[in-house]
Amino acid sequence: MDVGVMIPQGWKYEYNGWDAGTAWARSMELARGAEALGFESEWVFDHFHTTPDPTDEMTFESFTTLTAVAGITSRVRLGHMVICNGFRNPALVAKLASTLDVASGGRFELGIGGGWKEEEWLAYGYGFPPTADRLKALRDSLEIITRMLAPGRATFEGHYAHVAGAINVPKGIQKPHLPIIVGGNGPEVTWRIAAKFADELNLVFKSPDEVVADLPTIRARCEEIGRDPATLRVSVYASDEEMRAPGAARVDLVGRYAQAGMSRLVAFPTRWDPTSEAQALFAADCKAAGMKLGA
Repeated sequence: MDVGVMIPQGWKYEYNGWDAGTAWARSMELARGAEALGFESEWVFDHFHTTPDPTDEMTFESFTTLTAVAGITSRVRLGHMVICNGFRNPALVAKLASTLDVASGGRFELGIGGGWKEEEWLAYGYGFPPTADRLKALRDSLEIITRMLAPGRATFEGHYAHVAGAINVPKGIQKPHLPIIVGGNGPEVTWRIAAKFADELNLVFKSPDEVVADLPTIRARCEEIGRDPATLRVSVYASDEEMRAPGAARVDLVGRYAQAGMSRLVAFPTRWDPTSEAQALFAADCKAAGMKLGA
């Protein structure tokens, strides 16, 4: 099982009261440190306001942050957990992703989901469609994004988005295309979208026992459309609270996720303490759980 870490952006109050320049420098320090510690990947959130309540504290924008991280790292995979589909035109997302893949030397993975944080949508002028419409829009967007990443020009006429002969050059470095991750816990719609479009399904805050129980349904979503379930990776973003304290309980939890068959575990060990020491303690616990960190 691969292990990745979130890079602090302030979204979960980790930089409350900090100077913005100092906080940015700390995020870049932790990004360099995560690579040096041997983590497989580094991730950012795609949000504008702090959570759970919006406060007048900083939250660094996601694509800008990843671009900076790409410039100071050389090995780790990079991506979002996950992009809010409603915040950007999907053709633009494909262009941003393709350019980031080139800028990172072929290390970018496009994580995307339907979006959920209503107050952000309303504050930034996006409205807030019902869940069903947000998921239908996600499907249209992935039709466009996959076509934009494929050879040639992209054309698609959807209800929520469309492109007509759109050119996307360069299309990134990775072949046949940069990986696409769909994030979400919905078995009826989201997992079917993942089965159709994604290379990976990312589950959120699911326990090891829960993901074991979910795997048959995830496999069934692939089989419904004639896809080999083995071709859809399954990962989990683990609970911040459960990953908070170093020691035996965290070691055991990491090991249980590996035993559950997860291809990747993503955690946010610096949410509570954005320091190199906290990140190093998490690396030590991962190694104690039998995870192989390193190049």
